[in-house]
Amino acid sequence: MSRPLTGLSAWLVQRLSAIYMALFTIAAVVLFTVTPIDDYGDWQALWGRPVVSAATALFFVALLLHSWVGIRDVILDYVGWSTGLRLTLLALVGAWLLILGFWILEILLTVVSPWN
Repeated sequence: MSRPLTGLSAWLVQRLSAIYMALFTIAAVVLFTVTPIDDYGDWQALWGRPVVSAATALFFVALLLHSWVGIRDVILDYVGWSTGLRLTLLALVGAWLLILGFWILEILLTVVSPWN
């Protein structure tokens, strides 16, 4: 049985997600510096751009994956003495990150929705 996101693939996910999140943060700071947001219309116009909304969605996917790999590794390294506790913690963390992912998706879809 193979475990996804272990070894080299987990390392790559951690590094690539960290690089993307750093570049996104720099781009966001530059964008907010160059493009002043004066009111809600400007804010909604900014998030209405497909590039901005897609980059933001990808940022949160990278953040959730990065979090999962990091927390999973900590749990596997430091809760090695109890398999039941380890599996329970992994299930709770996985469920929590999944809930956060759906919450982020709802927020992004609400912000870019043309009916708001």
